[in-house]
Order: sequence, then structure tokens, then C-alpha cells
Amino acid sequence: MSDTRDPSGGIPRRVPRNEPAQVAGGVAIVLAVIAVVAGFLILRSISSSGDAVIGGPVDTTPIETSTTVDPLATTTTVAIETTTTVSGPVTVGASVIVANANGVSGSAGLLSDELAGVGYSMGSPTNASASIGGTLEQTVVYYDSGIPAAQAVAESVAESLGGVSSIAPVQTPAPTQTGSLDGAGVLIMLGLDKAGRTLAELAPATVTEVPAGVTETSAG
Repeated sequence: MSDTRDPSGGIPRRVPRNEPAQVAGGVAIVLAVIAVVAGFLILRSISSSGDAVIGGPVDTTPIETSTTVDPLATTTTVAIETTTTVSGPVTVGASVIVANANGVSGSAGLLSDELAGVGYSMGSPTNASASIGGTLEQTVVYYDSGIPAAQAVAESVAESLGGVSSIAPVQTPAPTQTGSLDGAGVLIMLGLDKAGRTLAELAPATVTEVPAGVTETSAG
């Protein structure tokens, strides 16, 4: 700085030599303040517009879901019913004769009457051939394979007796005292196991359940 005298003769005053530099520094400070304010205003504007700010917290909104059940929906229920039936014998298509092969008097006649009572077509009772070698312990049923329905009737007779040891086509000659079936289609060689007993004793009634069908019901 240099001293200059006041033209009035007073105390000299100092004139700064670096006034331009000081002015430039002040302008720089003002510009810096303006820049800070402008930056603040820009950030505030971005935040208020809803744009994401790098490094800032992320706002998440939960998504709610719901399930609606239609009360009018139709459901289908399947119910299986059963009907109780009693299986019956096959009695048509072939007649039946009983041969006494056990030595118990009257047993062939008794069984013939029992079978006739449940619907079989019965021929006259007879005796077994001497070729069987005495008496049979187990009852055997034979059928004439030349008669179409004879096997079915023979199987039904065996069931009516509560089961037998054998069901087979009859041979020639037949094991009867005449050597034939005398026109019948089925021959019962009555052994000791079935002699003198009724059908109720031999085969108590069997109840069989079979499906009667399927029904559908709807619930609205």
C-alpha cells in the first residue's frame, strides 16, 4: 500500500494496491454460495418428483392377494350301493339221479327228495355199480358232456351239497348198477360224507353281496 496526502492537508490515507484481486475473490465466494444453493434446490426438486436418489432408501409397497370361494360351486359325490342277493341253483337243462354208494339204506331217496325240493329235475334213485369196490368215502358228481347244460347243473348240484371231492364227465359204462344214467344228464355218487343229511345241514344258505350300481348326487 502507498501513502497519499489528503489535498485538504489532513492525515494521509492508505490506498490498497491489490483491490482487483480482492474483488475477484469476493466474486468467487458469491459464485460458490450460488452453486451450493442451486445444487440444494435441484436435489430437493428431484426428491419431490418421486425419482430414486442413488444411495437413498428404497420405498417398497406390499402387494396384497386374496382368494374368493364361490359358494355356488357344484360338487359331485359318488355313492356305491350294494344289494344283497342269494345265489340260486342252476336247475334246468339236465335231470339228476342219485346213486347210493355208501351202504346207508334210503340215503339216495332222501337226497333225491331234498334236491327236488329246491327245483332240480330228479330221476329215480339207484345204486352204485359193484365196480366201485364197496363204498365211497367222498361224494362224486358226474355229468354227460353230450348235454350242453349238464356241466352247469352238475356244478350247481355240487354247490347245493356244500362241495364235493370231484366233478367230472361220466365214463362209459357209468358206475351205476345199470351201467348208464338212465336218460339223466347228471349223476351223484353219494358217499358216506353226505349220506343221510339234508341240504340245510350240508350247505347253509350263503349270502353274496354284489354291486348294484353307481349313483351321482350334486350339492349346490
